[in-house]
Amino acid sequence: MADLARLAGRNFLVIGRAGMDLYADPPGTQIEQATRFTTALGGSSANIAVALTRQACRAALVTCVSDDAVGRFCLNQLDAYGIDRAHVRAVAGEARNSLAVVETRADNCQSVIYRNNAADFAMTVSDVEAIDYAPFSALITTGTVLAAEPSRGAAFRAFDLARAVGLPLIFDVDYRPYSWPSADVAAQNYSRAAALCDVIVGNDVEFGFMAGHPDRGLDKARSLITQGAQIVVYKMGEKGAVTITPKGEFATGIYPTTALKPTGAGDSFLGTFIAALASGVPVKDAVLRGSAAAAMVVARVACAPAMPTTAELDGFLGQHPGPTG
Repeated sequence: MADLARLAGRNFLVIGRAGMDLYADPPGTQIEQATRFTTALGGSSANIAVALTRQACRAALVTCVSDDAVGRFCLNQLDAYGIDRAHVRAVAGEARNSLAVVETRADNCQSVIYRNNAADFAMTVSDVEAIDYAPFSALITTGTVLAAEPSRGAAFRAFDLARAVGLPLIFDVDYRPYSWPSADVAAQNYSRAAALCDVIVGNDVEFGFMAGHPDRGLDKARSLITQGAQIVVYKMGEKGAVTITPKGEFATGIYPTTALKPTGAGDSFLGTFIAALASGVPVKDAVLRGSAAAAMVVARVACAPAMPTTAELDGFLGQHPGPTG
């Protein structure tokens, strides 16, 4: 079990993909009716890294991008957000960066994601063994990185190397069925990763998936605490969240807002929640800050550009009447 006090160093290593998001413009336009699009940095891990930097943390990304114009777009965007990309490797050949074509619509939002021969899955054990883990405060990864080899083996090797120097391991389940060869392989690897981690965040569907039945998700989340996890956040959409620790559990509500889209909330929650813990905020207050950041992001266009700064988040919390529940 790692010491979560190490989070106070506010310097995070994030493993996983960076991609390009194309948003039908103006907001509300359906993809099939669109004649123009705006671009933004995408990919769950890149979005989490942005959320961390917007909350005055440092973040370094470990991934691969395609050695082409889309890959260079991602590199330029990482630079613009102040994310350390010293551990991002460009891969040539047929590998291609993740590309998402998305609508800014709250209802019936369509998202078409291209992940064939994804460049980020080319990350190898050599990539993660080249990193000095000691300066970092925690290792953060999302479930997508485990969906294919050699990325999966590299991620588990990174877990071992990070644990060897005392880093807390933080896991955002982030289940994307289209990335996996089968549901059984996904469930097996998610459960393996979750059992190794100190902080696990996922939604009710994801925990239910890991448990093998949608009605047993909360039981699965609770069982991870008995296996050694220190914090498990079980998110339930509009019903809020249940957070479980060795000292007990508590429920929290959401911050109602006028949503423009459903995407980006989970990445914003994770990055902001971890940044709050790093600032010494109690767990319940950290969950609420993550929930507030999620509410802000779904009310804004795009994902990475929508991540709130600390000042914006504090302003929102100061003006909002408070969470439901």
